[in-house]
Amino acid sequence: MTAGVAVTFEHVAYRHPGGEAVLRDFSLDVAPAECLALVGRSGSGKTTALRLVNALLVPTGGSVRVGGRATDAWDPIRLRRHTGYVIQEVGLLPHRTVAENAGLVCRLEAWDERRRRERVDELLALTGLPPAEFGHRYPHELSGGQRQRVGLARALAIEPPLLLLDEPFGALDPITRHELQGEFVRLRRALGTTALFVTHDLREAARVADRIALVAAGRVAAMGTLDELQRNPDPDVHAFVEASGYA
Repeated sequence: MTAGVAVTFEHVAYRHPGGEAVLRDFSLDVAPAECLALVGRSGSGKTTALRLVNALLVPTGGSVRVGGRATDAWDPIRLRRHTGYVIQEVGLLPHRTVAENAGLVCRLEAWDERRRRERVDELLALTGLPPAEFGHRYPHELSGGQRQRVGLARALAIEPPLLLLDEPFGALDPITRHELQGEFVRLRRALGTTALFVTHDLREAARVADRIALVAAGRVAAMGTLDELQRNPDPDVHAFVEASGYA
């Protein structure tokens, strides 16, 4: 995978085994170094689309390409290790310190101890967790916002060209959420990372993303900036925008 990776969904379908279709003719492109937000109602297919990118799921129709290569042509372990993945629940290892959690992928990549320690210290400082103060702590000693910062640090550990974020700040209080949104925007732009950001909150999408894709019934119903979505005459798009407070 090279820096500035792009993601392409081309007429993608996904159906759970024995179940209903989740995605139907789902198509979009994520430009290099762009952050694209996927918004929509619960059950619209946003998280499924995200999981197709790092091969946690395999499309039942069409193709998903990362860096120009279909996901089923990647070694899935290499694809996942070079794709930062941030979820709402964070998924920190409770028996590992903050520093150990942040450096987990570096360890999996067999970085030597000095390089790993320097990178972890850098990341914790970048995400507002001074390593001398937080590096030795355990997840249960942190607030929700602090744990989410550790999760972001871990996702950025080996400077992945692609970040996938699934409602990463949804469980946080409004002030902490706003702070982390700003931190994410700053870090992503500084690193030039391509990102797919799933959220149900149009205001959050407008703050963190360059473009927004509104997903409805397994398809991309609309794509563009917030202004473009506000001008879209489609009734479903108008209803979602209006419900989000952008009448």
